[in-house]
Amino acid sequence: MEEVINIKIRIGTRTSRLALKQGEEIIRGLKELYPEIGIAVVGFKTSGDRDKVTPLAGLERSDFFTDEIDRALLTGEVDCAVHSAKDLPDPLPEGLIVAALTMSIDRDEVLVSRSDLNLNRLPRGARIGTSSIRRKNQVHAIRPDLEVVDLRGNIEERLDKLETGVLDGIIIAAAGLIRLGLEDRITQRIPPELIQPHPLQGALAVVVREGAREMIRLFSGIDSRRLSHPSRREEEINNDEIRMKNDE
Repeated sequence: MEEVINIKIRIGTRTSRLALKQGEEIIRGLKELYPEIGIAVVGFKTSGDRDKVTPLAGLERSDFFTDEIDRALLTGEVDCAVHSAKDLPDPLPEGLIVAALTMSIDRDEVLVSRSDLNLNRLPRGARIGTSSIRRKNQVHAIRPDLEVVDLRGNIEERLDKLETGVLDGIIIAAAGLIRLGLEDRITQRIPPELIQPHPLQGALAVVVREGAREMIRLFSGIDSRRLSHPSRREEEINNDEIRMKNDE
């Protein structure tokens, strides 16, 4: 029998097209379980949205893409926050927990190149953009003759640097392109033995206030950890720690 939930929840998210798509993904999952639930989306600009210049490599803080949303969650302005799982700060702010972690839609790293050339066919000195120190190091190991440069901005802004000739290629997560309907822009899916993806790439995390049992219960139906281990106690699941440094 379908459970009727007559409440309205406020979901906090960033305001980029990709972040809003990710929010929609969570909403669809909830609506499948609770068709009557009311949902309002509240948009925020995080430090990472306002500052599109500072290279992510070497940042001492790990809440660059989550800070404003998590503050709003702690003050009660929203009831939950939706983050890219790989952007989760380490540790989470005191008083917050991960209520749900979704399955990744695609973990692959991909190359989008202006000349439609694969990584091994790009000419010497080609300029490749990425925001991740992990990717930079691995690209240098494969092709030390390429110029790997810092790349910031949303996906559309990154792709624009190809169109304008600023870059010859960008390395990016496949999941972002897929969620935006831009999968046809992928030149090459890079094998994980060449560039190892972040363990949480393509997955989404829903963060709630610790002790918010109704929110925890609502999101349990889309929590891949609970679905994978249905016999685990709720306390065990809710105390899980995700210790993945943001490197995107």
